[in-house]
Amino acid sequence: MSESCCPLPSPLSRREALRGAGATAAVAASATLGMRGVHADNPSSDVIKVGLIGAGGRGSGALSQTLSVPGSAVKLTAIADAFKGNIDRMLKTLGGEIKDLADKTDCPDERRYDGLDGYKRVIDACDLVILATPPGFRPSQFQRAVEAGKHVFMEKPVCVDSHGARLVLDAARKADERKLKVVVGLQRRYQTNYREALAKVRAGAIGEIVGGQVYWNGMGIWYRDREPGQTEMQYQVHNWYHFNWLSGDHICEQHVHNIDIANWFLDRLPVSAYGVGGRQNRVPNQSSEIYDHHAVNFTYPGGVRIASQCKQFPGGENHVEEHFQGTKGLLSLHPGHAVITDRDGNEVWKFSGPNPDPYQVEHDELHAAIRNDTPKNDAYYGATSSFSSVLGRLATYSGKTWNYDDAIKLDYRLMPENPTWETTPPVMPDDNGTYPLPMPATFRIRSVTTPVPS
Repeated sequence: MSESCCPLPSPLSRREALRGAGATAAVAASATLGMRGVHADNPSSDVIKVGLIGAGGRGSGALSQTLSVPGSAVKLTAIADAFKGNIDRMLKTLGGEIKDLADKTDCPDERRYDGLDGYKRVIDACDLVILATPPGFRPSQFQRAVEAGKHVFMEKPVCVDSHGARLVLDAARKADERKLKVVVGLQRRYQTNYREALAKVRAGAIGEIVGGQVYWNGMGIWYRDREPGQTEMQYQVHNWYHFNWLSGDHICEQHVHNIDIANWFLDRLPVSAYGVGGRQNRVPNQSSEIYDHHAVNFTYPGGVRIASQCKQFPGGENHVEEHFQGTKGLLSLHPGHAVITDRDGNEVWKFSGPNPDPYQVEHDELHAAIRNDTPKNDAYYGATSSFSSVLGRLATYSGKTWNYDDAIKLDYRLMPENPTWETTPPVMPDDNGTYPLPMPATFRIRSVTTPVPS
């Protein structure tokens, strides 16, 4: 079903979105383990047939992890990517370089699809689909997978605009109705030190959270030069990180991890966002329409404020971490660390246990949910945390305060419907090959449907 075949669902409010995720957890606690089955429509089969959509670096990693779940009978049966070269490299890697997984691959030429619409045939050929394309494609692909009755692993972010957020939230509801299992690649939620720290916070170890800071301040990002003969659409998809309709800017594509942690530990979604950002350190002759730094203050219910920063340029200090201040103490987190101190700086608790690879744990728990038919649906928080990042981007691009509940209702859609290699992308270069950079003085929401003033 195309996105235009039916009206968009009413967006969930922040409270409703949280209630939906909580309802899923409540159902999980009371699930009947006797209702076992690999396939939603064919519970008698034991082998999970996996389809991969997006054969780049993250797709390679996610596929390797899902094929490596201990004790799970699984086979790769179909693969799609915009570019045939990515498919060829992936299958060559599976032949020996990724844990020798060739015996778990049954993907003949007739189930290898390049181009922008091959994902449809992959979904038809599998039980569990991995969505690892550029994020702009994610909402429509997730929607189609759910309608086809498939379990899903999808990378973050799951949307880059309001339209996509609403599509994902609607598909999340339908996934619950069909008892489909969904995991989103916000892997900190599957990391032991984060889970144990959250349990301490829920038990009152730092008191009530009154503020915090979240950071993804790192180095620059990759860039791919234009290749001879590429159409403008091919070039932008190949160089997807640098275009908002495909990546959502790095505040969405990367910093969503930290913003998601703020939402998770506060158990709330932001009311509003206000921030600044810009581009000053991108490499010359590397055209891009995204910023290289963002700084956003998110305001949460009760007046709690989270200061958010992300950068992608060399120099200075790099920080990828989260900090929360409570009425009784302080919590400091990063992927290998969790420490609670009291208000005087004395250590109260420090994580010291084993910390299994969360990228693998995601797939271990997804397969367990599929085989035991226990509820698992990350799409709610995947959508709300991704849209929280979009909210931050709107704030930095415009220099204005944006309200979450108002922004998610907007006719804000960056992704063209049913794009082909001949489609004109939503943004085009000028005569000098330069793409327009969002500027607070002139920024207006751009939509492929109806322009909406900011």
